[in-house]
Amino acid sequence: MLANGISYSRFDVSGLPPQRQLLAYWEQLGQVIEVVPSRGQVRQPFICINNRYDIGEFRISDTYTDHVVIERTVARISRDSARGIGFTIFLDGATHSATTLARKREYPLCGGSVLATDFEQPVRLRRQACRYITFVVPSSLLQHVFSDPAAIHGRALDPSKPATRLIVERATTLIENFRYMPFEDGHRKLAGLVELIAAAFGEEAGLSGNKRAVGRALMFDYTRRYVRANLQEYELSPDSVIESLGFPRSTIYRLFEHEGGLGAYIRHLRLRAAADELVRFPSVPIKDVGYSVGFKSASDFARAFRRAYEMTPQEMRLNDHRYFHAEQR
Repeated sequence: MLANGISYSRFDVSGLPPQRQLLAYWEQLGQVIEVVPSRGQVRQPFICINNRYDIGEFRISDTYTDHVVIERTVARISRDSARGIGFTIFLDGATHSATTLARKREYPLCGGSVLATDFEQPVRLRRQACRYITFVVPSSLLQHVFSDPAAIHGRALDPSKPATRLIVERATTLIENFRYMPFEDGHRKLAGLVELIAAAFGEEAGLSGNKRAVGRALMFDYTRRYVRANLQEYELSPDSVIESLGFPRSTIYRLFEHEGGLGAYIRHLRLRAAADELVRFPSVPIKDVGYSVGFKSASDFARAFRRAYEMTPQEMRLNDHRYFHAEQR
């Protein structure tokens, strides 16, 4: 604990043998993230220096690591309780990339970019050696812009825009001065940074800024709520949603473009719900899990699950069973 009441911790692998350095980083992240190293990378030296501050409901870190691939998998999401919205502010580096379920291909990030991720959705991040700031906020703090904060997952702010540059500047200044400022000032300034980031992402998504944006935000919210409420209905489809709500088809298509389309959004929600049920209720037949989230047949469910997660529902259950017993050991 710092003298100002801010909780502080430092993690540095430099004192460990080279063959233990990446593994130590892996263990440090192991509660929420999988590290995906190459076979050779595990034996090589690895740099990780992390300074973490806990200020009320906020957790923020200033980190430097070597090149690494990290992943939050659907299996891990279904068995842990880590929740919230994470922001990664890349301070340098030019060839980072992220992959989400909605975008099966990697999309580029660079120094000055700000990436948002929802802890309830899978993501794979390929990060080059760089310094970056990460922090996690409760979803409730973003609901005035995104009534369903899950919609922010995988979005990134353009580093060339003034608002993004201001976010990077304020985050860097804060992280370098936390130990010297009163707790209340640190908390207030961090809350202000969250407000600035929420506004920037709202503008990026076209959901804030003018009356028309407010209308789009309402349509986006109603549509997502309607889909969640009717997920178990076999006939739920983009056409049925648009017909039921009476919204313009072209507007809905644009709003869900980031999700891969409204049809992809419906499928993603069904598969995420199924993944949770596969882990939580291991005795329920797999075909019944598929039916419960709106798939019309066991074969449709198995094919969609494998395409999305690169494993069958049976394999996910088996992997989770093995992981559970490994943790016990």
